[in-house]
Amino acid sequence: MRKNSTPRPDSSAESASSPLERDRLTRRERGVWRAALLLLGAMAVALAITSWDGNPPMPHRLEALPVGLVVLVALFAAYAWSKTNEIAELRGLVRGIEQRSHSGKDEEKLDQVFSLISKSQQGYRDLIDTFEDLLFSLSLDGKVLAVNKSFADLLNLSFAEVIGRRVDEFLELPDSGDRLALEQWLPRLLQRRRWNGVIRVRVKKTGAIHYFDCVLHAIVRGDAVHGVGGLARDITQERLNETRFTELFHTLREGVYLASSDDRITEVNPALAQMLGFAQKEDMTNLEISSLYANAADREGERRKLSEAGYLGANEVTLKHHEDGRQIVAMHTTAVIRDPAGNFVRCQGTFVDVTEQREMERRLHREQEFARRLMDSFPDVVIALDRDARYTFASPQIYEVLGYRPEELIGKRVGGRSDPHDRAAMLDLFDSLISKRLSDGQIEYRTQHRNGEWRVFRASARPLHDETGAITGVIASARDITEQQKLQQQLIQSERLAAMGQMIAGVAHELNNPLTAILGVTELLRDKSADETSRRQLDLAHLQARRATHIVQSLLVFSRPATPRSTLLHLPDLLQRTLQLHEHSLRVNNIRVDLVARPDLPTVLGDSNQLTQVFLNLIVNAEQAIREVREQGTLRIRLGVVGDRVLITFQDDGVGIRREALPRIFDPFFTTKRPGRGTGLGLSICMAIIREHNGDISAQPLSDGGSVFTVSLPVCTQSVALVEPVSAPAASHVETIAPPAVALGGKRILVVDDEESILELVSDTLGARGYSVDRAATCEYALELAGRNSYNAILCDLNLGSEAGHIVSGFDLHDRICEKTQARSGARPHFIFMSGDLVEAAIGEQAGREGNRFLQKPFRIAELLALLEELPAADAVLQPKNSST
Repeated sequence: MRKNSTPRPDSSAESASSPLERDRLTRRERGVWRAALLLLGAMAVALAITSWDGNPPMPHRLEALPVGLVVLVALFAAYAWSKTNEIAELRGLVRGIEQRSHSGKDEEKLDQVFSLISKSQQGYRDLIDTFEDLLFSLSLDGKVLAVNKSFADLLNLSFAEVIGRRVDEFLELPDSGDRLALEQWLPRLLQRRRWNGVIRVRVKKTGAIHYFDCVLHAIVRGDAVHGVGGLARDITQERLNETRFTELFHTLREGVYLASSDDRITEVNPALAQMLGFAQKEDMTNLEISSLYANAADREGERRKLSEAGYLGANEVTLKHHEDGRQIVAMHTTAVIRDPAGNFVRCQGTFVDVTEQREMERRLHREQEFARRLMDSFPDVVIALDRDARYTFASPQIYEVLGYRPEELIGKRVGGRSDPHDRAAMLDLFDSLISKRLSDGQIEYRTQHRNGEWRVFRASARPLHDETGAITGVIASARDITEQQKLQQQLIQSERLAAMGQMIAGVAHELNNPLTAILGVTELLRDKSADETSRRQLDLAHLQARRATHIVQSLLVFSRPATPRSTLLHLPDLLQRTLQLHEHSLRVNNIRVDLVARPDLPTVLGDSNQLTQVFLNLIVNAEQAIREVREQGTLRIRLGVVGDRVLITFQDDGVGIRREALPRIFDPFFTTKRPGRGTGLGLSICMAIIREHNGDISAQPLSDGGSVFTVSLPVCTQSVALVEPVSAPAASHVETIAPPAVALGGKRILVVDDEESILELVSDTLGARGYSVDRAATCEYALELAGRNSYNAILCDLNLGSEAGHIVSGFDLHDRICEKTQARSGARPHFIFMSGDLVEAAIGEQAGREGNRFLQKPFRIAELLALLEELPAADAVLQPKNSST
C-alpha cells in the first residue's frame, strides 16, 4: 500500500492557485517598475531643464552637470532593468522548485534562491547609496519610509534611527515664509502629483542651513496617493558662491559688465550705471557697448584686437555720460570667455574711471609751475642740499634772515655758522634722510646772522628723488621763530604761574575749614576755662590760628585774584600783606625788613592783586641779591609822596646791578642770575603792570653795594570811603569780641555745610547759647528740613556737596528754600552765606541781597553771634513739625 497516494484537496487547490497569483503579481510588478523608471527619467529631465534655465551662467566645470545627471539616471534605469530580469529568473526557479516538490534537492535550490535574492537586494542598496544626491520616500503623515546613505549622512544618523520617524524630527524650515509656501504647494503636489523647486532647510541636530534643488513625485497605488518620493540635490555651496559673486559684483567700485556675442550688454553692476549716469542698471541692458563710447570707432578697434588675442588690458578710452554728455576717461580691461569646445560664451570687462586722476595730473603740472613762480615770494627760507650736505639752491629770503645772498652759499656745507650742538643734530637728521631711516624730519637750531646776532629757526626736511626713485639730496624749509619762541616762553611762564596760583588757592581753601574749627574751639574753651595757664595756652593757640588765617587770606588774594578792577588802595596795608606772604623765607634767610610809611600817605587807584605781584617780585629779587654776597642783610622799604605821585622804594645791600646791564634790566628774558634762578620775565612783567597803572618803575645801583628800585604811582583824589579793605597783619594779642548781652534763645537756626567739623562746632556753640539748631550735610537733606520746619536764619556754605556727588551752589539752595517757604506762606528765613574762598565783589553783593549776610571763613564765634543778634525775634517763626539734629 503506497503512502499519500491521494493528494489533499486543499493542497492541490493551493498549488493550482499559486502560479496564477504569481503571474498576476509579476505582471503588476513589471508595470510598476516601468512606471517608476519612466517617472525617474522624467524627473531627471525636468531637473536638468529647470537647472539649465533657472540658474545664472555656471563656470565651465559645472555647465555639463545637468547632462551628466540625465546620463546617470539612464544608467540607473538600465541597471534596474537588468535586476528585474534577475528577479524574473528567480521566480522561474521558484516555480521549478514547486513543480519538483518531491525532489530530494529542494533544500539546496532554496538556498540558491535566497542567496540570489540577498545579492540582488544588496545590489539595489549599493546602487542607491552611490548617489550623492538625497533619495527619500515619505508617507502622507510625514514618516520616513526609505532614504539613501547621503540622506542618513546629512542627518548624522543610522538608517535604523531614521526609518519610521517623522521627517520634521530631523529637518525644519527656518523661515516663516518657507513654511507658508509649504502649506500652499503641498495640496498642489497631491493634486498634480509632481513639484520641483529649491527649498532651504535647517538640520536640527547640527543647526546647519542647506539649500536643496528638489523634484518630488506622489507615490500612487490604485489611483490613490500613499506617499511622496523625491530626489534632492544639495546646492548650498553653489548658493554661497552665487551670493559671494553677487555681493562682489554689486559692491565693486569699478564698473563691470557682461555682454553677448553681438556686443550687447546682458548685465552690469551698479557702479557702472552710476559712473555713466543711468538711473538703474537695468536701463543699460541690451545696449551696444559702442553706444557708451564718445567715439564708436574706438570700440570697433577693441573688438578686432579681442578677436585676435581674446584679451585686452588697461586700454584708456573715452566714454560719454548718459545724462549730460560729458566725457569720462576710463581704463578698460576686457576678455572673451569661451567653453571647452572653444565656443563663445560671453564677453566681460571692467571700466575704471580715471577722469579725476587725469585732471589731478594736469592740475599738478599747473601747480608745479605755480610753485616755481611762488618761490621768490615765499616767506620761509627754502634750501636744497646734495648728498654731501652742500647747498645747491637757496631762496632769496635767506638774505633777509641771515644777511647772505643765495649765490654766496652755493657749494658750501650746511651748518657752518650754526651752534656746534645744533650742527651735530642737523647733520644727524640729514644722514637719516639720505639713508632712508626717516622719510621726513623737523629740527630747531640756532645760527648766526652775518652781523653776529643769534637767530632761532625751525626747519622741516624731506629727501629729494630722481626719476628712478633714488635719493639725490634733501630739500628743507626754515622759518625764523626767534620772536615766536620768546612769546612762547612768556606764555609758558604765565601758565606756570597760573598753575601755581590754582594749587595755592586749593590748599588755602582746604585750610580755611579746619582753621574755622580751630578758632571756634579755642575760643569756646578759652571762654569756659577758669585756669589762667589754660587760658594763656588757648590764647597762644588762638593767636597762631589767627596768624595762619591771615596767611591763608593773603595766599588767596595773590593766587586767585578777583575780576580785574581798580579800587582805592592804602599801600602800607598792601605791603604788609605782601610781606606776610614771604615772611617765612625772609626770616629763614636772616633778612630784616625795615618798613617806614608816611602817616598821611594818600591812596592810589589800582588792582591790589597785580600790585601785590609787583611788590612780591621786588622783595624776592632783593632777597636773592642779598644771599649772593652775605649771610644776612636788610631790605629797606620807604613810602612817600613827591608832588602828585606816591613813591615806594626797595633798597637792598646785595650784589647790586652792573652798569652795562642797567639799560636791559627790564627787557623780557634778560637776567643776571645764575642758570635755573630766574627766567628774566619778572621785572618785565612788573614794568607792564606799573605802566598799566599809569606809573613808572626804575632801578639804580648804589656806590657802596646793593641797588634800589623805585615804583611811582599817581595819587588818587577820590573819597577814602571807597578804599578796598585789606586784612591787617596778625596782632600780638588775641582780639576778643564780647558775646551779646541780650538773650539769644528762641531762634531756630539751620546749618548747612559738607564739612563735619563746621557743623559740629556751630551746632554746639549755638545750642549752648539757647538756639534751636538743625544741621544738614547735603542740600537734599537741607531742603527736606526746610520743607518741614521754619527757621529764623540758615547758615549755608556757598559750595555744597550733594547725595549725587556733585557740587551745588548755596545760592541755588537759597532760591529753592525761598520757593518752598513762599508756597506755604511762611516767613522767609535770613541766609548767612559762608565760604573759604576769596569771594569776588559781584558774589559778595549777591550774597548780601534781600538782607542776607556773608561770613568769610575762617571766622570767630563772636563774629557769628554778632550777625545772629541782628536777626528778628523768634515769635514770627512757625513751630517745627519735626526737629532733626
